[in-house]
Amino acid sequence: MASAERFFCADSARMRGDPMAGTAPRGLVWVLIEYRGRWPLDGFDGLDLEPATKTLVFSAAQTARARILLVERPGRRRREGPDRWAVLRRETSGVVRQQWGTWSGDEDLAQIATALDTPGRPGGPPVLLVCTHGHHDPCCAVRGRPVARALAKHWPEQVWECTHVGGDRFAANVVIVPDGVYYGGLDAESSVVTIEEHFSDRIHHHHLRGYTDLAPLQQAAIAATLRRFGPAGRSDYTVAESARQGDLWRIRLTGRAPHPERVEVELQVHRSPPCRLTCRGAAASSALVYEPTSVHIV
Repeated sequence: MASAERFFCADSARMRGDPMAGTAPRGLVWVLIEYRGRWPLDGFDGLDLEPATKTLVFSAAQTARARILLVERPGRRRREGPDRWAVLRRETSGVVRQQWGTWSGDEDLAQIATALDTPGRPGGPPVLLVCTHGHHDPCCAVRGRPVARALAKHWPEQVWECTHVGGDRFAANVVIVPDGVYYGGLDAESSVVTIEEHFSDRIHHHHLRGYTDLAPLQQAAIAATLRRFGPAGRSDYTVAESARQGDLWRIRLTGRAPHPERVEVELQVHRSPPCRLTCRGAAASSALVYEPTSVHIV
């Protein structure tokens, strides 16, 4: 009897044409911990660390509403030297801040709790996180690792592989922090072009999942506006108003020249037909879809 063909959620999502706009998880603060061992299924939560330090870091991250990700450099693991950690944040004003340190023993990670309670230095080069957490979902490793290698050839000091960032079916996923921008559905070639454009402050809609400081509907409205009027910078559109009228949501955006000054996006929210959304989740489930029905200048 022939064995069943192996299921890959990213292949299935691409065949269905799953829309990715509006799927970036909310968040303004990220904790990165370099870890060169095997990543547990649940990332930081599954690490065998000194209990008091682990509890301290976890509690501080919860208070700051920070996401903790394990990271490592693409390619062969180095064997010597201390590991690094970072606290990266984007303020509501748009200012980005970074703090970096090193750790050799578990107790050194207590520095993260202190860093989460202090502002950090403004600026610094963005960090490119590529999800390659194959223990969590095979698609992340299969599609993520080639993207990490391709990006590392261009930006070797800025690229890290990381644990689960959400949206396995959109692998390969790249998150730019502390900018707070999610891209999905990437491969080696499209990832380089996408990041080159991002660094030129030209964000396109094609692979955009969303901005992490916005609600899903607002993320989808930004993506629809970029699709209608062309690429724009990270801060070129801001949300002025979000309102519901019956089955429709209306999102009004304010644009900065040379982009339209005022844009209104109408969206409908519905659920997709039930399907397998992840490689490891055998049960069918549905996802929210944010469908733009109108994008116009007001």
